[in-house]
Amino acid sequence: MKGLIIINPYKIPYNSVIQAERLSKEFRSFGVEVDFVTDGYTLCHVDGNKNLTLKNPVDFIIYLDKDKYLSAMLEKCGARLFNSHNAIRICDDKGDTYIALSNSGVNMPKTIFAPVCYKDSANTDKDFIEYITSKLNFPIVVKESYGSMGKGVYLAKDKGELISLYNALKTKPHLYQNHVGKSHGIDIRVIVIGKKAVAIMKRENLTDFRSNVGLGGKGYPLDINDKTLAPFIATAEKVADIINLDYCGVDLLIDDNGAPVVCEVNSNAFFMEMESATGINVASLYAKHVIDSVNKL
Repeated sequence: MKGLIIINPYKIPYNSVIQAERLSKEFRSFGVEVDFVTDGYTLCHVDGNKNLTLKNPVDFIIYLDKDKYLSAMLEKCGARLFNSHNAIRICDDKGDTYIALSNSGVNMPKTIFAPVCYKDSANTDKDFIEYITSKLNFPIVVKESYGSMGKGVYLAKDKGELISLYNALKTKPHLYQNHVGKSHGIDIRVIVIGKKAVAIMKRENLTDFRSNVGLGGKGYPLDINDKTLAPFIATAEKVADIINLDYCGVDLLIDDNGAPVVCEVNSNAFFMEMESATGINVASLYAKHVIDSVNKL
């Protein structure tokens, strides 16, 4: 069996490299050869009217990128991606994530999508601002649809800040949500592999409303067998099943009743903090899932 790990070639976050190296090590411990590349476009391209083919066929590809064009081409070449092109695409766009999870009984913040705007010079849509304030309560969370590690997520404390954010983001896909106050700077992250939760931790940031480790948050271990956490684990597993994710990190907020609220779903969630906090070898569990899945094909 032979595999490939692909990460983005530009401005590669250090954690992405560590993630790839950790996975490579665990695959080797199972006797599986894995190559590590940063430019997947050397593997395939659209060649006129010819069929798409993979330059060097492999049994599987761990896709640690968000480039939807490359993932689509690789799958059309017949490659087995972890995660799949469609699952990555849904998770990469926060708007698509909330739409995919709607009508499924999964608890999420009330969400309003910004209308598409093509002109930087467009005037403030006062009717839309009034609509937001009639449906949501301050402070209001404002999120760019594309972004990771807490980037592109803001908090509007009043109408003036809301208008400023709207004008700054109006030509970008973005959305507005109720702020889950009890989870200010706190969330629960669950790592799910093969639709089964394998590790869970609390993340807490004392200096920011965002709990991301890259913004100063810290992970604290939780017991996956703790019955009080069962609703969080069940929600994370349901989310992974709906989006059909082989691997993901589901970030859950806590409402006033102590119930889980889906914040975001990360198809390429970093697992270093989880491993450090819990002592669970997430990389090994992921590698084993991939190997078992390929063997079943």
